Amino acid sequence: MKKTNSRLAITMISLFLGIILSIQLKTVSRTVGDGVLPTQRAQQLALELKKAQEERDATAKALDEAEDKIDQYEKGEADDNAYVQNLYNDLEKYRMLAGYIDLEGPGIILEVQDPPADVQFGDEYSIIDDLDLILQVISVLNAAEAEAISVNDQRYTTFTEIEKAGDLIEVNGVTISTPIVIKAIGDPQKLESALALKRGIVWTLEYYDYIVHLSQEKSIEIPKYRKLVEFVYSKPTEEVSN
Repeated sequence: MKKTNSRLAITMISLFLGIILSIQLKTVSRTVGDGVLPTQRAQQLALELKKAQEERDATAKALDEAEDKIDQYEKGEADDNAYVQNLYNDLEKYRMLAGYIDLEGPGIILEVQDPPADVQFGDEYSIIDDLDLILQVISVLNAAEAEAISVNDQRYTTFTEIEKAGDLIEVNGVTISTPIVIKAIGDPQKLESALALKRGIVWTLEYYDYIVHLSQEKSIEIPKYRKLVEFVYSKPTEEVSN
């Protein structure tokens, strides 16, 4: 009798579990749609991403064309007036300081690659995870009077943000990956000496097995900063005349 009751109980439990499993499978099937909806959603997102990229490229092209026209107007006016020429020169200087002009000149290129797989023990690590080391490089270059700096061809300015984005990083909102290539315009000898200082930043990078290439260059091109900065809370102070 006990065996009969046990078998009956096991049979009821098995039947109950089978009903639950069947309901769950039907629910998942209705929700997922045998993989159709996720595939359609992925295709839709891909199209939206492509459209956003095309709009971004078109906007950047329009901005470049507008800036070229403004530059032509400014130069045309400056050619006819010495005072306007001085104003134009000052404007160019402040654009350079703000990072809104493409620049070229002598300097250095520092390339940092992740450690080889054969020297990594346990979890793999990447320079992407060591943002503080990237920021240290920039700090050293600024201290060495670099006139312009870029990270993977993204201009570094006072408004630049560098942050982690999954397995990548974002500079000025643009996603970049390894290797990290930092360029700086300035006195090549001074910049290289600052980076290669004994127990300095290059030594630290190599200590952690990063592959580092540092070279002086006669001519480096650094692109302009492309994000527009709008001042919402700040305004110039009014000068009080005596």
